[in-house]
Amino acid sequence: MKPARFGTAALIVGMACTFASCTGPTAKGPIPGYDAQTFFETTAITGNSFSHDEERVLISTDATGVFNAYSQPFDGGPPQQLTHSESDSIFAVSWFPNDDRFLYTADQGGNELNHVYVRETDGSVRDLTPGDQLKAMFAGWSGDRTSFWVLTNERDRRYFDLYRYEVYGYERELVMKNEEGWMPGGVSRDGRWVSLDKPRTNADSDIYIWDAQAPQARPVHVTAHEGNVQHSSVAFSPDSAKFYYSTNGRGEFRQIWSYDLETQEHAAVVQADWDVSFLSFSETGRYRVTGINQDARTLVTILDTETGEDLQIPGLPPGDVGRVRFSRSESRMAFYLSSDASPPNLHVLELEDLQARRLTDSLNPAIAPEHLVESEVVRYQSYDGLEIPALLYKPKSASGSSPAPALVWVHGGPGGQSRKGYSPTLQHLVNHGYAVLAVNNRGSSGYGKTFHHMDDRKHGDVDLKDCVWARRFLESLDWVDSSKIGIIGGSYGGYMVAAALAFEPDVFDVGINIFGVTNWLRTIKSIPPWWEAQKESLYAEMGDPATDEQRLHAISPLFHASNITKPLLVVQGANDPRVLQAESDELVEAVRKTGVPVEYVLFPDEGHGFRKKANRITASNAYVEFLSSHLRADPAVQ
Repeated sequence: MKPARFGTAALIVGMACTFASCTGPTAKGPIPGYDAQTFFETTAITGNSFSHDEERVLISTDATGVFNAYSQPFDGGPPQQLTHSESDSIFAVSWFPNDDRFLYTADQGGNELNHVYVRETDGSVRDLTPGDQLKAMFAGWSGDRTSFWVLTNERDRRYFDLYRYEVYGYERELVMKNEEGWMPGGVSRDGRWVSLDKPRTNADSDIYIWDAQAPQARPVHVTAHEGNVQHSSVAFSPDSAKFYYSTNGRGEFRQIWSYDLETQEHAAVVQADWDVSFLSFSETGRYRVTGINQDARTLVTILDTETGEDLQIPGLPPGDVGRVRFSRSESRMAFYLSSDASPPNLHVLELEDLQARRLTDSLNPAIAPEHLVESEVVRYQSYDGLEIPALLYKPKSASGSSPAPALVWVHGGPGGQSRKGYSPTLQHLVNHGYAVLAVNNRGSSGYGKTFHHMDDRKHGDVDLKDCVWARRFLESLDWVDSSKIGIIGGSYGGYMVAAALAFEPDVFDVGINIFGVTNWLRTIKSIPPWWEAQKESLYAEMGDPATDEQRLHAISPLFHASNITKPLLVVQGANDPRVLQAESDELVEAVRKTGVPVEYVLFPDEGHGFRKKANRITASNAYVEFLSSHLRADPAVQ
């Protein structure tokens, strides 16, 4: 059997505006400068679990300002709100198989200590993973739907044990006690097989398969190899006969391979000239869904395994399809469709006629869709001639006669990727006249393993140079004001902002550091305990504080804050378990001592990333107000 190979082919998307895809006011005359609230009144939506009768879809939205669970009728109409949290975000996981109970997860104020809850049919809620300082997650349903699996680190905060819960009564049993730092990847539907990922470094990892019918036996190593190769669990086949995994051991990009659990034979399944991001199956396996990360876009293919043909859905507006889910009968499908200028919207279709219908309208009707900006995939040369991929957002009226100030946007990570898709923050910035170049500096994922590892233990050096040369690229554009270019980013991107201002103080005119690392020694030493299994990978990427203290000190902006001469805005969540508040507190204090303008926005009820709509609005307004004061965008350039 030849492996499937994909290039640019994916789900067919047709003409825009075919079924109420263009809403909002018509763009005539000058484009208005929308405030942050207008952009964030766009409703964020996630989740797509089918109810037992297949008439409803379980979703979560932040329509109230905080994520809550809703039941969305398949045939359309307004969703029914099922939870009413006013503080902690609630993310729906799944309906129960035979009634209207459902599972959801929530943490406490952004601390990432998620618990798994069940909402009963009478509206009452039960915490299935009670306790303090623990983290838990749903791990799937059994094939016969009489039980489900949950991972929790309640026994040892470093590692996740696997429990089986009964559907009725919630009696549970410990299935696998994790004492060796495994990262459980998945459970077969028959409950017999458990995949266990074992990272060694950020470039090398393995997969083992544990047999629950022989619990005393050692897990079987299924990815024996030489050299550095990354492997990760993907899925078990619906009949529990095969295991699917990704590997970059046969080229630059991740491929999907299968492992026959009886014969122990391996076979290629999906290959591409880009990373194969995911693979999943419908209930019986009739439909196989594959995603390809092609140049910062996700291209999805749905294969009908009975006919061997790809499923074609006519009439969809342009955009990326994602989060595909089939009903148990395999007669209905739910998915999301999104683009730079269109937030994710839930769509459904009947497999019999393939007529898609959109169930949600996420974009604030006060915004004309044509006022939003689609990014352009570009590449620019860095200091050593390496081509750096990036997404370029151009304000609508920016031109050679009316140039726009610009921002270099750096993603999180290390190892993340700036991707196409709707961002209210980016659209707010562009709408207010700022060009944005979202760089995928060396070390970013999605462009092959060689590119991905080019910045290992070189952070604050080669990756920073890529950002410096991003400015040079922006300066070459006649519609960019070359005298007004700043840098902005969150998490690792926030580190790059602080590093740029401290180590290249004359390059950027302003910086916006969003919960960025400033002291790598403290950050690496204080990683959350549940990252224990990935600690060696982090050391391989950044360095071991025990042996690399001098270098980590040298690349930490906090110790070089006296070099910062350009205005700085810092935004932080007080409950952040990854980048502690102290990181931002100390940087702000150090910069203020030098007399440089520095502003600080601290959210007492947020963690790593801001989930509450009101806080996201406050942050986005702070970005624009800061830039207005210190980069002085011309309001005529919109």
